[in-house]
Amino acid sequence: MRKPHTACVILAAGYGSRIKGYSGNKTLLPLLPESGPYKGRHSILLEVLRNLPAGPKAVVVHHEKEEVIGATRDLGVFYCEQPTLNGTGGALMAAQSFLEGIEQENLLITMGDTPFVKAATYRSLLRQLRKQDFVVLGFRPTDRAQYGLLEIEDETVKRIIEWKYWSEYPSERKSCLEICNSGIYATKRGLLLEYLNRLRHLAHHVEKVRENKTVVVEEYFITDIVELLNDDGLKVGVSLAREEHEVMGIDTDEDLVVAQEIFARRS
Repeated sequence: MRKPHTACVILAAGYGSRIKGYSGNKTLLPLLPESGPYKGRHSILLEVLRNLPAGPKAVVVHHEKEEVIGATRDLGVFYCEQPTLNGTGGALMAAQSFLEGIEQENLLITMGDTPFVKAATYRSLLRQLRKQDFVVLGFRPTDRAQYGLLEIEDETVKRIIEWKYWSEYPSERKSCLEICNSGIYATKRGLLLEYLNRLRHLAHHVEKVRENKTVVVEEYFITDIVELLNDDGLKVGVSLAREEHEVMGIDTDEDLVVAQEIFARRS
């Protein structure tokens, strides 16, 4: 039997604090509600895992990790604990031992709260790895809201600009930034390991509210890898999702209800 060519890392460590009245890990929220939106069947994370290609998969855990492990223990996935919530880059650092221990070079990085990305979309990302070193899944939104935006020149993603920066740009420059970042990527395992070592020296000091107190924490961001790759002359491409709802993350109660309605129509 041919070995799968692709490995996947699924980021599922966060709190989901904007979903009110729910204290669990948001990736375990149901897409098929029964007694209210928080109770039901077929979790968000199960749908994410169902759509990913065959191959070894690591789920990065932290908040309510035992619940996440219990809900997925029969699926043959690996678990990587992120000791502190220190950003998306920190989540990949937590998965380093998994990345070092597998043979597959093709790697997908996806979010545990983004259940509607199609298998065909993941395949399209992987196809672009034949000619590029790193591929960002982007989308054209009806409203750019507070998404990160891709700065693209000659079909190359030069950087991913967070809302707090691009929101201050003049209107003319904003109008040139049309593609948003989904937080989903494809790259080569060996290349990522090399750049994770460099990312460790690029900590951001970010204010967070924890237990009603404002604290400053060190965080690391996958988006910084894009700029490092560009600085070294490597190719960062973009692949577009066909529909905005395909890459919707479930961050609020309203998002959850919309996701449950979408899933009901598809089932």
